[in-house]
Amino acid sequence: MVKNHGKKSRAKKKAQRTGASHASAAAGTFHTHTPLPDMSALGQLPYAAGRELDTELAARLVAACRTACKPCQKSLAQKLRTEHRPTLAALAGAVYGELAGIGPGAFASDTSRSWAPLARAANAGEGDRGAALAAVEAMDDAAASDLLEDALDHWAMGTPLPADLVDKLAAAPPRQRPADPMDAFRKAGIKVVTLDDLDLPDGVDPYYLAPNYGVTLMKTDTPDGRPMPMLVLYPETEDAGIEDLEARTDWEHWGLHGMPDMDPHWRVRARIAERSLQGLVHVGEDGEDGIELWRAAKTVSLPQHWWDLLDRVQHVLVAGPVKTPEAPGALQAAGGAGELLAVVARVAFV
Repeated sequence: MVKNHGKKSRAKKKAQRTGASHASAAAGTFHTHTPLPDMSALGQLPYAAGRELDTELAARLVAACRTACKPCQKSLAQKLRTEHRPTLAALAGAVYGELAGIGPGAFASDTSRSWAPLARAANAGEGDRGAALAAVEAMDDAAASDLLEDALDHWAMGTPLPADLVDKLAAAPPRQRPADPMDAFRKAGIKVVTLDDLDLPDGVDPYYLAPNYGVTLMKTDTPDGRPMPMLVLYPETEDAGIEDLEARTDWEHWGLHGMPDMDPHWRVRARIAERSLQGLVHVGEDGEDGIELWRAAKTVSLPQHWWDLLDRVQHVLVAGPVKTPEAPGALQAAGGAGELLAVVARVAFV
């Protein structure tokens, strides 16, 4: 009896320490999911109001979500909700305030919708920066569960949706931009004049002076099987193509495996009133539009199912160029030949 009681006691303590279910802890079948993301950057965010975070627990919960391990998700999420509300606030704030700057999608819970403005205010340093955490700590278990589940939907989206950018910023070196083909002329002493160097007359739209593209609507799946909207670019002008995209973007070469990086500066603009797409642009650090790859020539309402997916995910996988994206196997051929660039862009609803 003493031996059995000791075993149960050790199992209980192990379950409390690791977040594993009591049964798995007692059986010695506790396992981890790799790779564990580095969550140390969570401590730099304002949503926990200086309180200590359990970044190890957060990392194991996110890893469990990414591998779709339901038992671990359930036990770890329960531990986070009941014992580590500051960590919950940081996880949710990283999605709704700090990095993504987005609001909850159409299918998010009422809890997430009402809490998101507090996260944005904390990020902006407005009002009481502890209000976001105070609201999380005041939630009942059902509300906390809704907020955590909505936040984890973003954290679980493979590589990498907004909050996962924490890992990228903390650990990854900056991607090297492809060499500008004009550099060879500059090194040879030849003066190169670009659109940025020209003082264009009023009324001249630089979009039509640069290569531009059309888009084809598609859908894809994240590594864990979640649907995601996708746009495939095709050249609309003769000078548009792989060399142009390599020179004007820092998108990665993508072979249709895994997910490309998310770059919050790339925006797919969507107009709510007409349920349509407006364009694909790169927004600079000053907030001004820079590179514009595609602009809708006319307003076309999107299919309801595609719009609903766009509204829910609020990110789009953009890939190209593909000359004839509707042709069977064209996208796969471009990816296999190493002639496909891709990025995950944010959706900006207007």
